[in-house]
Order: sequence, then structure tokens, then C-alpha cells
Amino acid sequence: MDEKIKYELEFPITSSPQLLYQYISTPSGLSEWFADNVNSRGEFFTFIWDDTEEKARMSSKKTGEKVKFRWVDEDNKDGEYYFELRILVDEITKDVSLMVVDFAQENDIPESKQLWENQISDLKHVLGSV
Repeated sequence: MDEKIKYELEFPITSSPQLLYQYISTPSGLSEWFADNVNSRGEFFTFIWDDTEEKARMSSKKTGEKVKFRWVDEDNKDGEYYFELRILVDEITKDVSLMVVDFAQENDIPESKQLWENQISDLKHVLGSV
């Protein structure tokens, strides 16, 4: 299997960091914009899109700042790849943005970035940040 490459995207979002954190760290928040449905049992989250299910473990979180989900296999063993959602607040302007860290195979990066742009657009609609 080809090695995946790490990439980062930053999206300005008009929202309070506290509200934004609810939408990136809870199953109900994530199911509003990230996946069709999200369930959690402890630190394990199941993301459901159409008829596809992916499982990840919330491997780290810092309340109000970031969450990191590491993809796991069917035995709940950590995989090599993860995605991270980090809230950035400019100290001077107080502008809020969401940093996305993800991995994709080199030839899939443009498509993956487009997918994130669409999902973040959905998030902005949910937040009223359009």
C-alpha cells in the first residue's frame, strides 16, 4: 500500500472557540457536519457515511483547543493514520480558524482537500458562520 502524506488545511470560522469545540469533539456535534451519524463508546467513535463505517479512537484532546482521532482496525488497535482538528485563535484580532491535519495518498490529496472544504462548509452553515 502506498504511503500516505500528511497535509494541513486552515479554515477561518466565525464562531466562539467554545461552541466550535462542541462541534468537533462530540458525537452529536460531529454528526451535524462530519458524518451522517457518529456514535461513541468511551474513547471509541464510529463514523458512518451512507453504508460505510470507520472506527477511530479519540487519542488526545485539549478542551476548547483540539481533538485527535486515530483510525483503528477491527480489533481496536491503533492504525498509523489520524486526523486532528485544532482551533486557532489569533491573539490580537481574536479571529478563529480551524486547522485540519489529515493524511492521504499523494494522488488523492486534491480530492481529500476538496472533501474537507465541503465538510467545513457544512460546519460553517451549522454554526451560522457563512
